[in-house]
Parts: sequence; C-alpha cells; structure tokens
Amino acid sequence: MKKIVALFSGEGTNLANLIEKIHLKHGALVCAITNNPDAGGIAKARAAHIPVEILDHREYDSREGYDAALVEMIREYTPDLVVLCGFMRILTPVFTSNIHSINLHPSLLPAFKGARAIERSYESEENICGVTVHWVSEDLDAGEIILQKSFTKNSSDTLEEFSAKIREIEHEILPLSVIKILKD
Repeated sequence: MKKIVALFSGEGTNLANLIEKIHLKHGALVCAITNNPDAGGIAKARAAHIPVEILDHREYDSREGYDAALVEMIREYTPDLVVLCGFMRILTPVFTSNIHSINLHPSLLPAFKGARAIERSYESEENICGVTVHWVSEDLDAGEIILQKSFTKNSSDTLEEFSAKIREIEHEILPLSVIKILKD
C-alpha cells in the first residue's frame, strides 16, 4: 500500500475512520499531523501506533511561514497522498503548489465553501445536501471533485441529526476516495 499523511485539527473522527478502514488493513498512514496541541485525534492516532506531529500554527508569524514548515514536515515522510480530514486551516499557495492533497468538505460543493458548512447547509433552503471529497487547490474548496454523495434533507431533523447524516457520509466516502486515488 502507498503512504498517506493525514492532517487534522479536532476530535479526529474522520482520522479514526481512516485508521479503521484503511490503516488497520494496509498500514498506510505513516504520520498524522495536527495544528492543535489539544486535538482529540492525537490520542486516536497514537492508540493505532501512528506517529503524530504537532505543528502549532500560533507559533508562526504568517500563514505562508506555517505552510512552509508544514510542507517540509510532510516531505520527510515522502507520502503518496496527503489527506485533510478536518484540518481547519486555509492553505496558501506555499502548500497547495507543493503538496498533492485531498480534502473532505461537509457540503455539496460548490455550495457552502469554507467554515460552518454544516450549519449553513442545514439553515439553507436547499433540499439536497451532502458531502464532497475534492483535490486541494489554491482556491478555497474549489479543487476538482473526486466524489460526492447527497441525501434529501428532512425538515424535521435537528442540527444534531443533520450533522450525524453528514458524518455518516463522510465516513463512507473519504476511505472510498483514498482507495480510488491510490489504485489509479
């Protein structure tokens, strides 16, 4: 199996999903990198014996400076693919022009790019909602789409129920996308 580096910022539910569906079968995750020293995903990666790197963005004067350090760190692992799974950073061309990566986004792009996509999708008049996996490009949430899956919004759902549907789809299509890319 080819080598994957995962980037995350929070609880690491999508990271845990990659560990379960890809790493435990193929040993593909060579490193998990976070920008948040308090991220819950750190424990999930360490429990699976995946090396964890913490690169705190608050220690850098600029986005470009942070991205340059991130690129350098990623290159040390020579990955075939970098997977952003809940990495809550807007990346600069310093990153996007140097690292071949995919991102998981909780809306049907091009709708609801950027932050708070789940809430904005939930609050919208849209009846069809979903999740996108796409190539990371210089423009925010605008790279070529790899895979999308949609569902019909139920008007009686709470935000929590709606979010649970989004998470379920994320956990389905992110591993499928990774496998598809690494096979091609």
